[in-house]
Order: sequence, then structure tokens, then C-alpha cells
Amino acid sequence: MLTDTRIKTAKSQEKLYKLTDERGLHLSVYPNGSKLWQMRYRIEGKERTASLGKYPEISLAEAREKRDQMRKLIANDIDPVQSQKAAKEAKKLSQAHSFEAVARTWFEGWKAARSPRHAEYVIRRLEADVFPIIGSRPVSEIQAPELVKMMKAIQRRGALDIAKRCYQMTGQVFRYAIAHGIAERNPAGDIKPSDILPSRRKTNYARVDAKELPSLLRAIEAYQGTPVTRLAMKLMTLTFIRTKELIGARWEEFDLQAGQWRIPAERMKMRTEHIVPLSLQAIQILQILHSITGKSELLFPGERNHGKPMSNNTILKALERMGYKGRMTGHGFRGVASTILHEQGFDPTHIDLQLAHQERNAVSAAYNHATYLKQRAKMMQWWGNYLDQQQAGNVIQFKTSRGRK
Repeated sequence: MLTDTRIKTAKSQEKLYKLTDERGLHLSVYPNGSKLWQMRYRIEGKERTASLGKYPEISLAEAREKRDQMRKLIANDIDPVQSQKAAKEAKKLSQAHSFEAVARTWFEGWKAARSPRHAEYVIRRLEADVFPIIGSRPVSEIQAPELVKMMKAIQRRGALDIAKRCYQMTGQVFRYAIAHGIAERNPAGDIKPSDILPSRRKTNYARVDAKELPSLLRAIEAYQGTPVTRLAMKLMTLTFIRTKELIGARWEEFDLQAGQWRIPAERMKMRTEHIVPLSLQAIQILQILHSITGKSELLFPGERNHGKPMSNNTILKALERMGYKGRMTGHGFRGVASTILHEQGFDPTHIDLQLAHQERNAVSAAYNHATYLKQRAKMMQWWGNYLDQQQAGNVIQFKTSRGRK
């Protein structure tokens, strides 16, 4: 039997020679000084040699352990060399069918029918939140608990909406894998986000579908009521703030030159100052409105008492007169904007900040009111351009610049 000392002191010679251990194990010493563990065995009447690794990377004890494992395979009529090759092929196939590999193939076909911004958002979320958790796993072996782990990791930073969206994306990838014979089942179907993530209390406000928005915008433009009410609805559409925050607006809160509306903390539901970047369209509305109510401190003074803002029901009643009773509310403009902006791939964090949601998570609640202001300004200008094109009935060109001109 070999010893560590004998192996260490073995010198290379002009020709290859072998140091024999036992039960087929030996160490081949090459003229260049390298030493390779090998094992001779017989299977199906044929003599074969298997390589176990180099010395000293593989120690004597490790070489003997590998030899014993191989001998167990041979005892069961399994060729260890062929078994190793099969394992390597399986690993190679597993990598080719990893969740990340399958997801990227799915994405290439899926993105063709989506806007560039939306597609960019999806691949960014996969790369940031999904691939680090399950990307290297064979798509056919992933189990529901692994998806739970992924969603909880996202939830811990407070991004509930992103956690749900990542869950939806993984479900699409698994369906693709099943359709192409790479997987047999969809583990995302075993769970629902509500099983894992905390729920939020929601109030449902009537709102039109995105496809009905062009008709609503044209109805507002043709509204036969007071000009101030019509302008209030247009400004609400462009800024999607809460009705109470809109009707209580004061001229001192606006800086049209800087393109900003700073709503003080005492008027906000979250009791923190809120900045609304103003699109060129919103600034134009404010300029027209100033020519009508500019002598008042309020943008929308009441008809009977100019010292108080218009009624909280003014916009709701206007929508009812336009034929939208039970179909649209002032708050509904927020929901429509949120839906469309998410569909177009804008960052959920930017959307959430601009909506000043009450159900903010621990991370977003700590944001300064000016966080991501540049990105939010671009988003709001894109929204203003989008509304113009929807009202005119034009097709949106997603590749055009979305910044201010």
C-alpha cells in the first residue's frame, strides 16, 4: 500500500511509471513530474482505466474514497467511466435548461409584442430579483418553496408589487418550459402571492378601462360646465393626485418656471411634502387657469364663497353629467394612470412615489420627497404626451423621446 511519504518523495523518470496501492488503485508518475490517480477495473469482461484526479489536488485518502465509490458501482454492473460521462452530460443539459437560460429564450419571443420600455423593465426585474435566487436551477426541478423564498426576499425590502410581478413572470416562464417539453409542471400554480405576501386594504374606486380613456379625454375637452371645473379635471388627469389635494391647491405652491408643484405636508394624506413634476401640458393648463382665478389664493375657489375651495363633489358631479356615473370618479384617474404606466414598464418605485400611496413600505416611506425627481419628471412628461395623443386618437410612438423638449 502507498503512503503519503512515498508519494511525496516519488521523483519523475525518463519514462512513465506507476506506484501501486491496492484494489486497482495506482498513481501514474509522468516524466514532466505530474502525478495522476488512476484505477484499473474490469466490467463486462473488459479491462478499463478510470482517472480519479491529480495529486496533490486529490490526496491519497480522497483517491481511495473515490476508488471505493467506483467499486460499488462496478458491483452493480455500472461502468463508473460511463456514469461520470452521463453525469457531465446531465450537468451540461441542466445548465442549458436552467431557469435563467429558459427565461432568456422565453423573453426573446415575448418582447416582440411589447414596448421597449416594458420589455426593459421585465428583463431588469428578472436579472435583479429572480435569477440570483433560482436562475441556476434546472427549470424542471424548481419547487414552490423556492418561489416562496424568492418572493420573501423581495418583500423584505418592502417591494410588494415587484414581488407579485416577479411571481407572474416566473409563471410565464414555467408555462413556456412546459410547452416546449423542458418541464412537466408549473410550481407557480401551487401557490398564490396572497399565501405568502401581506395583503393591503384597498378601496375600489370606479374607473374606466385604459381603452376608454380617449373618449373620456374628449368628453372633458367638450364639457359644457364651468371652465374652472373643466380645467380641474384636465389638471387632475395630468397629475393624478387626490381630489382633496387638487381642490385645496394654492397658487403659492406652484413654481411654473421650475415646473414643480410642491404640496405641503399638512395637505397630504401621508403628512409629508409631495412634489409633482409638471409636464408642459400641465403648465399650459395652469397658465389658462391663472387668467381666471389668479386673483384668488386658491386655484379652484368655491362659486359662493371664494375663500374656500370648490366642493369635493364638483368633479364627481361633472363626470356624472358627462355620462360617467358609476363608471368614473376623481380618484379613478389615479388608477388609470397607475395601470398604464406599469404596463409601459415605468419603474414601480417611481410610480408609487408619484402617487404618494398611503400603503408605502418601510423603504419608500423613508424616501425624501425629491427622490427620483428627475426620473419622475420624465415619466410625467411622457404621461402628458400620451394623453395628448390619446385625445387626438394618434398611435403612441414608444421610441420617441419622453423627456421635456
